Amino acid sequence: MKQLFDELSYSVSKITTQKYSTSFSLGILALKPSIRSAIYAIYGYVRLADEIVDSFHGYDKEKLLNRLKVETYDALHEGIALNPILQSFQETVNQYKIDKSLIEQFLHSMEMDLQKIDYNSELYEEYIFGSAEVVGLMCLQVFTDGNMEKYSELKPYAMKLGSAFQKVNFLRDMKDDYQILGRTYFPNIDMCIFDNYVKCQIEEEIEEEFKEALIGIKKLPHSSMFGVYLAYKYYLSLFQKIKRKSSKEILNNRIRIHNSEKAYLAFKSYVRYKAAFL
Repeated sequence: MKQLFDELSYSVSKITTQKYSTSFSLGILALKPSIRSAIYAIYGYVRLADEIVDSFHGYDKEKLLNRLKVETYDALHEGIALNPILQSFQETVNQYKIDKSLIEQFLHSMEMDLQKIDYNSELYEEYIFGSAEVVGLMCLQVFTDGNMEKYSELKPYAMKLGSAFQKVNFLRDMKDDYQILGRTYFPNIDMCIFDNYVKCQIEEEIEEEFKEALIGIKKLPHSSMFGVYLAYKYYLSLFQKIKRKSSKEILNNRIRIHNSEKAYLAFKSYVRYKAAFL
């Protein structure tokens, strides 16, 4: 029965999410059960593409990404894929009528990661839009479930949240991005003179995006509000931890929020959510 394969496919996407991101996994658990599978499917797919460009060293990354791109479009058109992660993703895209242009823009940003790019402001914004903001918009289409008026209202906030998350990732991963992958995403920055002043400028931009994103979180349907709020609180906590470190420290260490801290943060977030949001 195909139902067994569909169940397997969503399970693989769920396991992928749990393996790669404790924060997003806990956030998804806080969503209404009926929409969790769709968000696992979206995360599993973007994680798969991200792994190709970030981790598959020694392989032809361009060839692998092109293969994923072709298989993605075939799956969306045919309504079936043999790759379980791709199968759950195409099911989700077709069920929630997710805009195909968002997927195209995401894959374009993944292609950008295969190149050595000196990012200016325009390319930086283009990359963030495709790598993070469109992922937030895919999830938003699940959260709003066909209500285009609500989607349009919340779209700017979802983009701000995706952007803030990605920029925090850039700061967290700066050591590996620069030293291992040879990437520097922040525009017009000489990594040889990356100092606390430059770091503070980036942080001010992120802080503003977090503030704007929170406005939108409070307008989400209750089925998704707490889950998104919890992910927001995890990333805000990571951001605050990064802010307390010097530029030298984040260039030499990857800053983390340990699982015990996440569990405590989840409890505090739920209490605050119940008091302030409901």
